[in-house]
Amino acid sequence: MNKGWFITFEGGEGAGKTTVISNVEQRLNQIGLDTLRTREPGGIKIAEKIRTVILDVEHTEMDGRTEALLYAAARRQHLVEKVIPAIEANKVVLCDRFIDSSLAYQGYARGLGIDEVLSINEFAIEGHMPDLTIYFDVDPEVGLSRIQRDQDRELNRLDQEKLEFHHLVKEGYARVKNRYPNRIRTVDANQSIETVTEEVIRVIQSQIRYNKDK
Repeated sequence: MNKGWFITFEGGEGAGKTTVISNVEQRLNQIGLDTLRTREPGGIKIAEKIRTVILDVEHTEMDGRTEALLYAAARRQHLVEKVIPAIEANKVVLCDRFIDSSLAYQGYARGLGIDEVLSINEFAIEGHMPDLTIYFDVDPEVGLSRIQRDQDRELNRLDQEKLEFHHLVKEGYARVKNRYPNRIRTVDANQSIETVTEEVIRVIQSQIRYNKDK
């Protein structure tokens, strides 16, 4: 591999991304790849503080545009402070959420418009799109039931949204996938964590191998 890789993971609430990303990191390290695992919003001090503001369950009055702008601000700082330096150091960056979350959640589910939210984020990221995005396709009912069973999971403001909102998020991701068919790969996240992990590993290895051979 001649350069670093930027791999992002997307999906609705309770899709199992966090657990799978941790498993994937271990497996990639075992085959000799230098990885960096991080998340959005967060990953660095400034962005983690913004995360606290966005996801605070008491901030129910937050306007949708405010939410979108805060996500973009956190994304910008995280990108320049952590992601870009890691890519330049030839690391494989494994990032839990990136721009597609904003397009699906704020652009579509919040009704702000995918193009409008994309414009905000294009300003923030300056063309630094992921090399590969893996979308965890989970039924909202399955994802929310997992959250209810997981006593250790961080509960946030988005978890409190009605089921209808989570179905809109799923529809939003479908539209985003249609926009970026060459970048986004889908895995069925209704399956067990072990099965999803194996599918994700296969996707990543095939994509990295394909690009090495180009």
